[in-house]
Amino acid sequence: MKELIDKITAFRDERGWSPYHNEKDLAISISLEANELLENFQWRSSEAAVAENKQNIKEEMADVFIYLLQLAEKMDVDLMEEAFKKMEKNAVKYPVK
Repeated sequence: MKELIDKITAFRDERGWSPYHNEKDLAISISLEANELLENFQWRSSEAAVAENKQNIKEEMADVFIYLLQLAEKMDVDLMEEAFKKMEKNAVKYPVK
């Protein structure tokens, strides 16, 4: 994960984008990219959307992931640790019946 974050950071820094990658703007970018992902499914069944747009869906997923990693890095958040914590919390909230 560190290697990917370093590569993303280098890409950003080489282009001088760092000043625009504050917490607010990264959160906005995550939302915008998630909506671009969702657009692939609009007016289609899941099966049709994936069959017709799989490559674009993968690229939009990557965009969301990249911005999320940048936000986590900016806020010094360990996403793996937080995901495990959230799953534990969800297990209590939604127990198996």
